[in-house]
Amino acid sequence: MRYLPLTGHDRVDMLAVIGASSIDDLFVDVPDVARLDGPIHDLPMHASEMAVERHMSALARKNLTAGDAPFFLGCGAYKHHVPASVDHLIQRGEFLTAYTPYQPEIAQGTLQMLFEFQTQVARLLGTDVANASMYDGSTACWEAIGMARRITRRGKAILSAGLHPHYVSVARTMAKYTGDVLDTAAPRLTADTDFEERLIAKIDDDTSCVVVQYPDILGRIADLKPLADACHAKKALLIAVVTEPVALGAITSPGEMDADIVVGEGQSIGVGLQFGGPYVGLFGCKEKYVRQMPGRLCGETVDADGRRGFVLTLSTREQHIRREKATSNICTNSGLCALAFSVHMTLLGEAGLRRLAAINHAGACRAADRLATIPGVRLVNDSFFNEFTLDLGQEARPIVRTLADRGILAGVSLGRLYPSEGALANGLVVAVTETTSEADVETLAVALEEALA
Repeated sequence: MRYLPLTGHDRVDMLAVIGASSIDDLFVDVPDVARLDGPIHDLPMHASEMAVERHMSALARKNLTAGDAPFFLGCGAYKHHVPASVDHLIQRGEFLTAYTPYQPEIAQGTLQMLFEFQTQVARLLGTDVANASMYDGSTACWEAIGMARRITRRGKAILSAGLHPHYVSVARTMAKYTGDVLDTAAPRLTADTDFEERLIAKIDDDTSCVVVQYPDILGRIADLKPLADACHAKKALLIAVVTEPVALGAITSPGEMDADIVVGEGQSIGVGLQFGGPYVGLFGCKEKYVRQMPGRLCGETVDADGRRGFVLTLSTREQHIRREKATSNICTNSGLCALAFSVHMTLLGEAGLRRLAAINHAGACRAADRLATIPGVRLVNDSFFNEFTLDLGQEARPIVRTLADRGILAGVSLGRLYPSEGALANGLVVAVTETTSEADVETLAVALEEALA
């Protein structure tokens, strides 16, 4: 059978059924500026394989990669050491080529791995249950908002100013099609979150959920329990977003503080930066909400002979029998990345994760103390894990560019994340992990002081 077996007549019939006159009608939501009207300019129509390889290699050499420079980037994607054994194990043929575990009798290994992944995630997030993963943290965040709407039958979500702006952007994109109202704001360069002043004050009878990041985009850590109590008093849900799961080796998990849904990005554990993906979304919730949870959930059972076995227990997605009643149109789990997460977490164990978290925090404290001695630099945070924000006293973006030209990836400028918020232009978010040496910190400190002079 041909890979694309439909005939022209088949396509005409399909378009007629959905009321479209041509295939172009399917792309009307794509802005004209983003659509090609012909071949890509300056790109040759053909080239030899060797010529393409040489050209792509030359382009790749222009990159300044995470391993080639003092590296302080974070804001949702972190450079951690991934043991070589993780890569070795996930490349075993039975894992690398495994796909959807529809048939448990021939997919016991994949199902058991996903079951163990779910157990690890649930314990890490402090939730009763967890699913078999999502695409990434941002889509998991939106799915949690959609889940809150189904549970509460309300359509207003209050998003903390400390929520990553990319996560907010994903939520806005999806809310256009669901009608959810998103109450958003930009953060301020202060040590205080917007919990008391804004979030709690805004919760009303129309609120489906409040979404907070923990630690937040500036690295700040706050007690979620008072906010959870305020949400529950109005029968709303608290959604906590964790973009740095290593932090949960040192700080209280959101589930322990009564968050109803906890989601996050699992990239820090087992998954390299990989130029932006693929990553792995984490999703956990209270058990009473499990049937509204998106994605898949693997369960443990026994077979006809009483032997331990694993099955795909819940899978309320649009490809399955639920169809239009599905809780999500996310049609898969990030299986290989989830495996990498699970292998790395297994190698660490609870004690190893806590030691790793302690190393991260101690290194960040030393870096914050050193960088705060630079004239004109102010440490914004009162609390943080391995990421903190500096107020440079002048616009951070050109400083970051200057240091990048010197081979130092100094951090993420808030002006890049919030280009329309002038009050944040001086902010620089700095991340420190176990891969950051004291020499790296000193190199950054000396270069930053020179650039600010």
